[in-house]
Amino acid sequence: MPPKGKGAGAKGSSDAGAGAKGGAEKKGGTAVKVRHVLCEKHSKIMEAMEKLKAGTKFDDVARQFSEDKARQGGDLGWMTRGSMVGAFQDAAFALANSTVNQPIYTDPPVKTQFGYHIIMVEGKK
Repeated sequence: MPPKGKGAGAKGSSDAGAGAKGGAEKKGGTAVKVRHVLCEKHSKIMEAMEKLKAGTKFDDVARQFSEDKARQGGDLGWMTRGSMVGAFQDAAFALANSTVNQPIYTDPPVKTQFGYHIIMVEGKK
C-alpha cells in the first residue's frame, strides 16, 4: 500500500484507482449505476418500449412491466465491470448518463439468457 500523500502523480491520476475501494473490482474499477426493465417475452418488452417512447417515466415502466426485482423502479444500483453478463455490460457502458424523467435507454432491447432488457444508466465512476 503506498503511503498517503506521497507521489506527485497521485493528484491528477487518482481517478484510475479510486474504484478499488470495494475490493471486488478487477478491470479498472469502472462501475455504472443501472436501471433496467426485464421481460422474458419480446412482445412484453416492446410494450414497455412503447410506454417509454410515449414519455412515461422509466421507473414507472419498470414497476409495471419488469419481471424481476426491478419492479422497485428498475434500480440495480452500482454494478462493476465483470459483474454483468456480456451483452448487458456492453450496452450499459456504452450508454450516456440520463435520468428517469428523460431516460437514454437501449433501443432495441438487449437480449441475454435472462430475457430482454431495456437499460438506462444514471451514473458512472
